[in-house]
Amino acid sequence: MAKQIIDDTVMENIEILAKLALTCEEREKAREKMQEMLDYIDKLNELNTEETEPLAHTFPVENVFREDVVTNGNSRDAMLANAPKSKDGQYQVPKTVQ
Repeated sequence: MAKQIIDDTVMENIEILAKLALTCEEREKAREKMQEMLDYIDKLNELNTEETEPLAHTFPVENVFREDVVTNGNSRDAMLANAPKSKDGQYQVPKTVQ
């Protein structure tokens, strides 16, 4: 695979897409950093990964949630006993919308 080079056209497109206005010094520094990233990716592409199994997580992922089990049953009357006011089996609150 041929080495990828970031030229002026690519830098102009990046500036437009990222809505950047870089000075000449900033453009050159950004180009160097991006070129370093591309060089590193090229280096990684040299690795033989034929026998390597792809993975999404380094540790096994298990569902840690418990099954939903109702433990307190229907205790509406007990809950309403704590309410300051109740009406027709529901909490009664002051009207807030006019």
